[in-house]
Order: sequence, then structure tokens, then C-alpha cells
Amino acid sequence: MTLQLQAGVSLKPYNSFGVDVRAQWFAEAHDDDDVREALAYVAEHRLPLLVIGGGSNLLLTADIQALVLRMATRGIRLLHDDGVNVVIEAEAGEPWHPFVLSTLAQGWSGLENLSLIPGTVGAAPMQNIGAYGVEIKDVFAGLTALDRETGELREFSLQECQFGYRDSLFKHAAGRWVILRVRFALSRAEHLHLGYGPVAQRLAEQGISQPTAGDVSRAICSIRNEKLPDPAVLGNAGSFFKNPLVPAAQAAELKQVHPGLVSYPQPDGQVKLAAGWLIEAAGWKGFREEDAGVHRLQSLVLVNYGTASGQQLLALARRIQADILQRFSVALEMEPNLY
Repeated sequence: MTLQLQAGVSLKPYNSFGVDVRAQWFAEAHDDDDVREALAYVAEHRLPLLVIGGGSNLLLTADIQALVLRMATRGIRLLHDDGVNVVIEAEAGEPWHPFVLSTLAQGWSGLENLSLIPGTVGAAPMQNIGAYGVEIKDVFAGLTALDRETGELREFSLQECQFGYRDSLFKHAAGRWVILRVRFALSRAEHLHLGYGPVAQRLAEQGISQPTAGDVSRAICSIRNEKLPDPAVLGNAGSFFKNPLVPAAQAAELKQVHPGLVSYPQPDGQVKLAAGWLIEAAGWKGFREEDAGVHRLQSLVLVNYGTASGQQLLALARRIQADILQRFSVALEMEPNLY
């Protein structure tokens, strides 16, 4: 057995909130065989298995009575190149932002709007991560996953992943599939997405009238660095709540009462509301109770000032949800996975 099992390991270094809970067993997978050994071990010992990547989308509320398997696989491969369009494949354990930078360094565009998002490649399809008008589904070319029930490999197409807003098949069937590697369709011909005002504004401030994909990436990194705390300095999981989707009629009613409400009409007729605006309008921005709080610059971000427990952070999140529902009749959904 090559899988290195450790007992009673603190997960504080492995979750971006920095919550100090312990895993009954812990191991890292460096290849497909390690994943299979982990599956065999939990089957033999009748243990649950929790697979994690960068730990940037987790809220751990108690010790984990399971084998926690951290995906640490590495590797990036060029699968197709016709001179304009390329398909690249990355192992699940590749850190996301360095992977994005590596594609840009090769002159391949498509991922620039997703710069500086924490986490790993394998976790990206779980949430259908997105930012500044681009989601994983827009550049997705397939993935390989291991079926935990049969041990067989399966290839997933775009349609089979059932991507939605911060959602996918894998989020709802987290106990069924282990994502091993993901493929992306990128291009040497730049088709930049500049529809989100802050990006265009930042480029204009920098005097860039004809931006490259690299320019867009750097602009987004500067915006994110200003708005979002570094998890290495202040524990957080990025945006904690999804932007809620509501019927157009409800959005119109809210606009009448709250003219400053930030909203985005959707192609299906619904309206996406800015959760951060709702939370700030309710007075939660900068709130702190012991070491659990809401970031002073970005109300979508819950933070751990040092020793907050997962239970304290979850209690704060639920208080915010209840308040927003009472004030605006809008239900906020948490983004991180709770354990």
C-alpha cells in the first residue's frame, strides 16, 4: 500500500477558514492508484470518505469521523492544438490560479476572468466556479471521474455535468464521483469578456484601451486583492452566499422600495440580486462577534479573525440569512459545503 495514512490530523492547514478540527484519518492522493487505495480502505473498514482539494469551499463545523483524502495530483497536458483552438487537461490537484497563469503564459485565453480564485482544478467543476461574466461551463471540454460505487472511470461531457449557477451534478452527488482531471477548450484568438463594469473601469484607469487576456487577468487580480482578504492572512472562503435569483416582478417591487438595489436581468426572465448589496444594506458589513465576522470591505465574505469555530461561523451565517429573509423576503443560499 503506497497511500500514507495518518491518524488524528488537524485540518486547520487544509481549509481556508483556518478552522481547527481533526480528521479521524488523513491521506493525500498523488495518482489514480492512491485514490483507488483510499476507496478500498474505506470499504474494508466501513469508513466514510471526504475528498477535498484546496479547502477553499468548506466550512468544517466538527471533527470529521472519516478518511479525509486531499487531492494532490499534478500535471498539465496539451491534448489538441489546431493553431487557434487548444484543449488542455489538468490533474485535479493542480492549484487553480497558477494553472490559469500557466495557460495565459502559453498565449491561451479563456480563463483570464477566473484569475485569483482559490482552490484546485478538480474542485472547479463542483461549483461551476465563475467570476466577471465567465463560468467553468463556458470553457469546459470534459472531465474524467472515478465512480466510487463501481471503481470504473467515466468521461463526462458538458451536458452530463448539469452545470448551473454555482452548481453541478457533482455537488449533488458528492459521495458518488471523484474528479480526477478536467479538460478546457481555450483559444489563441482572444475573445475577451469585459461586460462587468469594474473590469473595464480598471483597464481604463490603467490607460489600456486594447487589452490582452493577460491585461484582463492582472486587472481582475488587482480588483480581487482590494476587495477580498487573503486566506493566508484572514481566514475566509471567498463569497459565502450565492447571488439569489428571483422573479422579475419581485425584483421590480424591491427596486421600488430600495432604488439602489443592484440587480442583473437573466436570459430566462429571472433577476439576479447582488447578495452583497442586501447584506450591506441590512447593516452586517464589518460586523464582528468574538472571532467570527463579516469583512469590513466586502459584505459577501465571512471571516475568521483567529479562533472562530465552524459552529460560530455557521451561526453567524444563519443569522444573516434570517435577517435578509425578514427584511427583503429573499432567501440567501450558502456557497461553501458544510461538514
